[in-house]
Amino acid sequence: MFTNRARLVSEVRAMDKTRSETMKNGETLALIARGLANLSHCRRACFAVAVLTCFASASDSDDNYERPPISYSTATPANRVSQLQARLDAGEIELKHTAPWGYLGAVLNALEVPIDSQTFVFSKTSLQLVRISPRTPRAIYFNDDIYVGYCQNGDVLEISAVDPALGTVFYTLDQDPEQPVRFERRVDNCLVCHSSSRTDGVPGHLVRSLYVDRMGTPILSAGSRTVDHTTPFEQRWGGWYVTGTHGDQKHLGNLLIDGRRVMEPVDNAAGQNVESLSERIETDAYLSPHSDLIALMVLEHQTLVHNRITKASFENRQSLAYDAVMNKALERPEGTRSETSLRRIAGASEDLVEALLMAEEARLTSLVRGTSGFATRYMRQGPRDKHGRSLRDLDLQTRLFKYPCSPLIYSTAFDSLPQQTKSHVGKRLHEILSRDGAAAGTGGQREEGKFSHLSVADRRAIREILEQTKPGLLKP
Repeated sequence: MFTNRARLVSEVRAMDKTRSETMKNGETLALIARGLANLSHCRRACFAVAVLTCFASASDSDDNYERPPISYSTATPANRVSQLQARLDAGEIELKHTAPWGYLGAVLNALEVPIDSQTFVFSKTSLQLVRISPRTPRAIYFNDDIYVGYCQNGDVLEISAVDPALGTVFYTLDQDPEQPVRFERRVDNCLVCHSSSRTDGVPGHLVRSLYVDRMGTPILSAGSRTVDHTTPFEQRWGGWYVTGTHGDQKHLGNLLIDGRRVMEPVDNAAGQNVESLSERIETDAYLSPHSDLIALMVLEHQTLVHNRITKASFENRQSLAYDAVMNKALERPEGTRSETSLRRIAGASEDLVEALLMAEEARLTSLVRGTSGFATRYMRQGPRDKHGRSLRDLDLQTRLFKYPCSPLIYSTAFDSLPQQTKSHVGKRLHEILSRDGAAAGTGGQREEGKFSHLSVADRRAIREILEQTKPGLLKP
């Protein structure tokens, strides 16, 4: 039995390898069906196990999203950037090239990305690393579904868009005014960093904190951290400039290391509570002189939630595709859902719920303030309930949001989640937000640990806001 199973696994993997670039899911099913035609019931079951093993193994590989049903690199994107390109092609809009920033201002305006979201990263950790240094940092701008990177004298603008079906899609725009204005999709070197365990194994966004020398070169021997809202304040922003005040809390921003050895704890007193970068960089070379602390906090929060949304979407669609294969192989009724697939979908959905509700958020111990006006504009966006409350309201004294639920719950990417995933998320949110803080119910001990930061008042407020601003999401 085990010998036959091993041989069948080998055959299925070989079939998948030789056709993985061109085979559609329907072709796979047809081949499996033909292979099953002359097998006994026992061998048919063994073959099905082999198929499942093959796909389960594939699901753990870094490039599983290159296969159907995702087909990341070959699928046609549908996001804010692709829509803008369609308008350019149709002659409905033009992008003006303005020295010295090139197309930056026009792109930000066309994609509704605010200048006050600007942050600076001076570590050489991106596509145009030769243009990046502590004197010439890379500027990053963002909104709920777009991220734009700009380097002084850079050859291209770097743009990443949140795509409802594909996760993060990467583009460059040539800064040469003599060249056609075209957002070129990048499916090569961007994925080296932006598709790994740091991004939940999907094409995603990434914020890192690391020690950097005076040339901007990362000192990787001293370690590197992925930063999101769970990262302790004192470990954030190595390799970034930070403008804002934060009391006696310490961080790694504005820090340059002499030499290549890091002696911890580092002395970064000069990098704390910095409100101007004029002594560090030529601020006039950028659209704004700020690298706003609050913008940084929202940026790193968003990257986590965006990646969890993508992971939940991929897990659902891939699981259902695997079930379709297994249903055909085992002659089960169409639409049968396996326990394995249901667990995968539920697990990814639960991870998303935790990110949305700011589980394990690092606590602030002092009031934090930015310098660019980002916080004020961000809070104005709404939507608001009848009491004037919004999920965009910021706390900034003990935590990021006054009501700990991510505003990305209003995003197109969230709304485009498969219905089964969205229903699971809605049910869990209702379950968690309707409780008095105890751990009883399906969440068990996990809920007690992950959501104990939510007070009774928090849960009631978030529930009421969602009921009024996103009706139909919460499922009893």
